[in-house]
Amino acid sequence: MSDKKRVIMLGNEAIARGAYEAGVKVSAAYPGTPSTEISEYLVQYKDDLYCEWSPNEKVATEVAIGASVSGVRAMSCMKHVGFNVAADPAYTVSYMGVNGGLVIVVADDPGLYSSQNEQDTRMAARAAQLPVLEPSDSSEAKEFMKLAFELSEQFDRPFVFRTTTRLAHSQGVVELGERRKIVDKPYEKNIRRTVMMPANAKLRHIEIEKKNLELAMAANTLAVNRVEMKDTKIGVITSGIPYQYVKEALPEASVLKLGMVNPLPKNLIKEFASKVEKLYIVEELDPVIEEQVKSWGVEAAGKELFTVQGEYSANMIRRAILGEELDIAAPAKVPVRPPILCPGCPHRSVYYVVKKLNLHVAGDIGCYTLGAVAPLCVVDTTICMGASISSLHGMEKAKGKDYIKNWVAAIGDSTFLHTGVNSLMNMVYNNGTGTVLILDNSTTGMTGHQDHAATGRTLQGDPTYAIDIPALCRSIGVKNVTEVNAFDLEALERVIREETAKDEVSVIITKTPCVLLSKGKKPLYTACEDKCKKCGMCMKPGCPAMTKRENGTIRIDDTMCTGCGLCKDLCKFGAIELVKAGDR
Repeated sequence: MSDKKRVIMLGNEAIARGAYEAGVKVSAAYPGTPSTEISEYLVQYKDDLYCEWSPNEKVATEVAIGASVSGVRAMSCMKHVGFNVAADPAYTVSYMGVNGGLVIVVADDPGLYSSQNEQDTRMAARAAQLPVLEPSDSSEAKEFMKLAFELSEQFDRPFVFRTTTRLAHSQGVVELGERRKIVDKPYEKNIRRTVMMPANAKLRHIEIEKKNLELAMAANTLAVNRVEMKDTKIGVITSGIPYQYVKEALPEASVLKLGMVNPLPKNLIKEFASKVEKLYIVEELDPVIEEQVKSWGVEAAGKELFTVQGEYSANMIRRAILGEELDIAAPAKVPVRPPILCPGCPHRSVYYVVKKLNLHVAGDIGCYTLGAVAPLCVVDTTICMGASISSLHGMEKAKGKDYIKNWVAAIGDSTFLHTGVNSLMNMVYNNGTGTVLILDNSTTGMTGHQDHAATGRTLQGDPTYAIDIPALCRSIGVKNVTEVNAFDLEALERVIREETAKDEVSVIITKTPCVLLSKGKKPLYTACEDKCKKCGMCMKPGCPAMTKRENGTIRIDDTMCTGCGLCKDLCKFGAIELVKAGDR
């Protein structure tokens, strides 16, 4: 029995702990569910390592690469769509190799709980020739992180560490270890290795192909790829969280559990397949394992039985493989809870004005994406980080200046600094026109209020220079930059009317902090039943604190109301009154 301390950890916390124990010295990330908490847990070890929020995932990965080149263990963290942003450095560092161990942690989102697509990082990693480790529980999450750094240095390869929402946000028992004292590796100038101009890259490609073959052979004997031989009638190849479902649904089946999913252990797989009567491959999302296994002439059942969409479950596996249907009572019916902006959210008042003016909105990624749903329904497009401004520019170049006058782009402050700056620069450079709303709520809101380059504080809690967003916009050539309080409806409507009418690029910054950041006492409003005319104007923005009584008059839920005063501004009959003043 081990005398080491055992604790219950979220998968993300375990990943952070694994990085700490592995002797990581530098970590860089951009917040994105379900990866965000990795960095938030890692920062508790800031006395032993450095960690930061970077403006975007590309920058974060480049920071980690730089640290690796200098000779220390380093990592970057992101969600799966963030890996797209990081693809440029990731594909190239695959050729470069590493000095200090380098791991790119990527969190996929089967089921699209908080993402705009359901892409599979294993596919991208294969294209980039990056090896991939994938744990199946919190304990493995910690131990695999340590292994990833060891293998990275042993085989001179950056590693992708793939996790998923279910693993990131589930709990498991983890045995704590000590932090390894890793001696910094010396830096030796070698431009053939670290300067990826064509001639050097050609030579490095040859070297990396050799390393890939070595790693592929080693995969056959790595302990993370293990065979659990039981009844040979059914054999299952699986990895990650689906392993847990397989063990629950098929406790007597033989299982080949893969901890390394790229490259695959070809010999081990063939040997396992030869020992079972019927082989199944159970993997969420794309048939990454299945297609490779079948290409080797191995017969197996896979996606013809299972979906390429969403999360799996033990019941799904029972149904597909055993033909069993469990008699499960239907879940209790609960009221539908559609996604909606928080009470007092400054985005709500902005969208109310935009809707009043009958404007279309090219949207972006953040809390303000919820402007697409009822009752606001003002957001027309949402593509990826920073795309609001770029797509608006494309519309203007396609249809002309007059067409764009009933459109605006809406983007948050964190997203603007992520990739919106480039898009705005492009508008100015290419003589574009259009109005950009920067909805500045002074935080990275949707992922849980992380700091960014304009908040004045780092991930490690240190004060720092706060980027002046209005000055930044002016510095790249935007002549029309206006700041306005999001709750000043009259000023907001006037400014939007004026700026959308111009044949120039305009930026309107609605500078109002997220209501959840406020620690002060909030004003309290009440709706007077005798004064209410049941016109419904106060209900149009869709504040969840506003409800109707049985007689149709308005009621304000004082447990939800944040005192923003939007409803009072909209009521023309004085039916909403201030009961108690707050600090704002």
